Amino acid sequence: MTGGSDIIEVALRPDHAGWRLDRALADAVPSLSRERLKALVRSGALADGRLRDPAYKVKGTEAFSLSVPQPEAPHNEAQDIALPILFEDEHLLVVDKPAGLVVHPAAGNRDGTLVNALLHHCAGRLSGIGGVARPGIVHRIDKDTSGLLVVAKTDPAHEGLARQFASHSIDRRYVAAVSGVPALATGTIDAPLARSSHDRKKIAVVKDGRGKRAVTHWTKRRQWRDAAEMECRLETGRTHQVRVHMASIGHPLLGDPVYGRAPHQRLRELLLELGFERQALHAAALGFVHPVTNVRMSFETPVPQDMQELFTALGV
Repeated sequence: MTGGSDIIEVALRPDHAGWRLDRALADAVPSLSRERLKALVRSGALADGRLRDPAYKVKGTEAFSLSVPQPEAPHNEAQDIALPILFEDEHLLVVDKPAGLVVHPAAGNRDGTLVNALLHHCAGRLSGIGGVARPGIVHRIDKDTSGLLVVAKTDPAHEGLARQFASHSIDRRYVAAVSGVPALATGTIDAPLARSSHDRKKIAVVKDGRGKRAVTHWTKRRQWRDAAEMECRLETGRTHQVRVHMASIGHPLLGDPVYGRAPHQRLRELLLELGFERQALHAAALGFVHPVTNVRMSFETPVPQDMQELFTALGV
């Protein structure tokens, strides 16, 4: 699909009054990211093209016609990469992503990604809303995090899933191994996250108003001498959320090369002996309402072998 544009009619609500234009549009059109909408506004994609300021404060009574260029044919190469697929129909599929697999191409990872595998498996039947680099991708997990991802094969599925992610109605539960043992059995971390002002590659808990709301509910599943297995349920889904939140309360994920402070010597030696070189994090459960059939769907997948071996070694 090249050339031409799709027109999306957007009607703002009274409660949008006073919001920035890009923020109000992102709330009204959750299938498009705020950054993408900001770029579209600046390019003159609204109405007659005269309103080009994403920071414009809306009145909450406006209605816009948003012209969204149809996605270009992907330049990514379709590659025959094995995909553990738990569910698939004509609208979407659910993948159990192995650790080490990058979700979409980027600098340094131009191929060998989940997107390359999907382009081969789906043979052109992927939602184009995500743009050239991310066909079908509604959400993502880090390269070295394993577990469940839902992928949209059609635009209606993409739009419906995006609305659920935007409203935080998706059930996402992770299993993690952390350094140290939390004193409480359960807890909630409600701490906004943003790019670190000291290192743009890192995410940090911030208190200066820059951050997006981030909430993680955690439960201690079992404990060992100097570590614990945790279940973390995401109320929001921010970049590196579990990793940053658990580190912020003094219990970083074992093996985390970015946010994991050096654990006790026994843990360092154990990780070295096992050759465990990734964050001990697995997206174990995913639940959502099918965006086309309206059927409630739930998926679970056990932790992979490397984490099973880690849990066994922690108990010795």
